[in-house]
Amino acid sequence: MSPLLGITLKLVSALAFTLMSAGIKSISTRYPTGEIVFIRSFFAMIPLLIWLAWRSELPAALKTDNLRGHLKRGIMGSTGMFCGFAALQFLPLSEAVAIGYAAPLAVVVLAALVLKERVRIYRWSAVTIGFVGVLIMLSPHLGAGAHPVGSNAALGAMLGLAGAFCSAFASVEVRLLTSTERTGAIVFYFMLLTSLLGLSTILLGWNMPNLQDAAMMVLIGILGGLGQILIVQAYRYGDASLIAPFEYSTMLWAVAIGWFWFGEWPALAILIGATIVIASGIYVILRERQLGLARREQREVGPSRMT
Repeated sequence: MSPLLGITLKLVSALAFTLMSAGIKSISTRYPTGEIVFIRSFFAMIPLLIWLAWRSELPAALKTDNLRGHLKRGIMGSTGMFCGFAALQFLPLSEAVAIGYAAPLAVVVLAALVLKERVRIYRWSAVTIGFVGVLIMLSPHLGAGAHPVGSNAALGAMLGLAGAFCSAFASVEVRLLTSTERTGAIVFYFMLLTSLLGLSTILLGWNMPNLQDAAMMVLIGILGGLGQILIVQAYRYGDASLIAPFEYSTMLWAVAIGWFWFGEWPALAILIGATIVIASGIYVILRERQLGLARREQREVGPSRMT
């Protein structure tokens, strides 16, 4: 275990994913979303396969006995990716990232309903407060003074929220897959299915990229693949309860990159709402860590009393 290394890898993965989102935003008005989804997913498999080969895990890492589970996760995750990428076309980078924070909140609800996990009152309270933060972030676009039908920003906000909920459903499927499937298989089959779904949209019309945009598309895919690998490695070097809160560093990266790259600055409502959501998420993580330590102590004390 090396907590400092784990935190560093998590921060770098957050930067990689934010740069990927910024790259997608930079080309989103010139190319169909399906084309971008294909490029992002297809080229993300390159660093993944290189990493698995370096670890001597090919082809065993890709073996699966649950194609149905991969298919369900892939459809929900791909839908979330389509919605999330489309949202970047209409929203500032930091706002799209902040609205995506609704996904972990939705996972708690789905874990209770679908996985039948026990969710204590403190976590329900934190999730409720977190959703209040989401509503605050949506208020500039979907509030009484906004124009949901004709506003591109409103469309972007709805797409971002839909993408977050699809990602939450995909996360629940991942939890089910991890009981029998290797990490490499879970990531690979998701990227493969998403590539195929993105490729199917070629029938709707794609645009041939110029050399500069083509290089950006390849970079987007590689950043996505590297970000995924870095996340996996981060959790190998540190406890999940320690590493997970640093996911919210994406907001810092998004604000900085959005300002330097696109000249954007998030609205006050976005900053307030994001702060509420982040605070509720960190509270849940820290509380879970506290309970986990208490349960571990009870397990250790129990056998000692019998000796």
